[in-house]
Amino acid sequence: MGYAIAEAALDAGHDVIVISGPVNIEPPGGAKLVSVSTSDEMFASVHRHADNCDVCVLCAAVADYKPVKASRTKIKKRGAKFSLDLVPTRDILDSLGHRQDRQFFLVGFAAETNDMEENAARKLREKKCDIMVANDVSGANSAMESDVNEVTILFQNGERQKISCAPKKIIARELVKIFQNSQQKCLTKKL
Repeated sequence: MGYAIAEAALDAGHDVIVISGPVNIEPPGGAKLVSVSTSDEMFASVHRHADNCDVCVLCAAVADYKPVKASRTKIKKRGAKFSLDLVPTRDILDSLGHRQDRQFFLVGFAAETNDMEENAARKLREKKCDIMVANDVSGANSAMESDVNEVTILFQNGERQKISCAPKKIIARELVKIFQNSQQKCLTKKL
């Protein structure tokens, strides 16, 4: 979905920075690509580039947890049980939303398996986003690993807008229009 949004933004004439972990698809041509491998690299890179953006779209969360200690070598199979201690990763969306000096329009995504709209609305409020795009990832035709998606966009004023199941490229074009219009309205309010 992120690459589709980047491509739609490029098609609409915007400059685009894509910060991406390892994926098996080609990045959109014309975008500045910043490749990262870890959640800490993603956090640092997003914060490094955010202030140079009018709109920040965070559409794919890194893992919620990471190992306390990473092994530089393969962990060999043992006959006994093995436990891995995990700690939470830093929440990039939350950290951006709570910045006191934030000048950019912030869009988050909420991939949910249950109570989608309720969870997305809470995430919108708590993480101080301007827009939250929610999608149900519990079904067989969910957004993950699929070329189609279906989303509900939640706005700060309580409005909601649905985009029915469609190819991600079509949804991305609609989302870019919504982001642009909402960001312009937000700018107008500040003036």
